[in-house]
Amino acid sequence: MGKSRPISVHQALGGGAVADALLWRKWCGGLILLCSSTIIWFLFERAGYNLLSFVANVLLLLVVILFFWAKSASLLNRPLPPLPDLEIPEESVLRVADAARVWINHALVVAHDIAVGQNLKLFLQVALGLWVISYLGGFFNFLTLVYMGVLLSLSVPLLYEKYQDQVDEKMIVACKIIQTQYRKIDDNVLTKITIPLNKDKKTQ
Repeated sequence: MGKSRPISVHQALGGGAVADALLWRKWCGGLILLCSSTIIWFLFERAGYNLLSFVANVLLLLVVILFFWAKSASLLNRPLPPLPDLEIPEESVLRVADAARVWINHALVVAHDIAVGQNLKLFLQVALGLWVISYLGGFFNFLTLVYMGVLLSLSVPLLYEKYQDQVDEKMIVACKIIQTQYRKIDDNVLTKITIPLNKDKKTQ
């Protein structure tokens, strides 16, 4: 059998319009995402805008524009505003629900393994991840973290696609180092937990 062809970055990102935007294949989509996220971050983070008032003002402006457009169109015998069919398709709702169900089920499985299965490794991984998120949250608020995620999404995939071979080599070496260090820490934690248990059994 021949050697399987490695999956490309574009395919790993879904191969659709989102992948084209993140990899700047269609620069218009990437530019719109970058500019819109920058404007939103600036309004809420620097200008001190409130989310509720911002949404209300945008909707108010939209309603006023559509109302006067429709009124002027009826008076001047001009075409009405080209509004699309304002209805969410059932397929889109089912697709979102399926994706959410997969993530929720995965979270429930992890919680079950920690609480019932007493999986120590998984507990340490989840605890470390939550601690890192809490630590970063002390320096940045949620909106800034989301904006940083958008910037990384628009830069990291593009750089990885350009320097994929070099990054893969470095990642393999780094993963081996992390695995060896993780095994050492894990063994030390397990020995510290099991030694007191053995002492308790001997004293009984």
